[in-house]
Amino acid sequence: QVQLVESGGGLVQAGGSLRLSCTASGNIVSIVTMAWYRQAPGKQRELAAEIPRAGSTNYADSVKGRFTISSDNAKNTVFLQINNLKPEDTGVYYCKQKVQSAGRLWPAEYWGQGTQVTVSS
Repeated sequence: QVQLVESGGGLVQAGGSLRLSCTASGNIVSIVTMAWYRQAPGKQRELAAEIPRAGSTNYADSVKGRFTISSDNAKNTVFLQINNLKPEDTGVYYCKQKVQSAGRLWPAEYWGQGTQVTVSS
């Protein structure tokens, strides 16, 4: 089994920055993709950014230029640097990793528990 643990959320003023991190642990052979999703109050969860092990990063239009996703593959960790935070960035941020683990034929997707980001105006 694979577990994801997130950290880095909090309460910040508009214009501030946060750095979220998410580390996977368990019987991991390799990680195929890492991504951050977010869910604003009363809205559906949406993709914010993703980074495949091979390939280019992908960002939602609403976060381009302010969010930067990066990874430390040796530590099975993905980061999300968020700059110039806006009140509309408020929500729960979830990490998702697609992981090939030992004993499984195919990669599976795992979610973190979510970390709250609140931006005050």
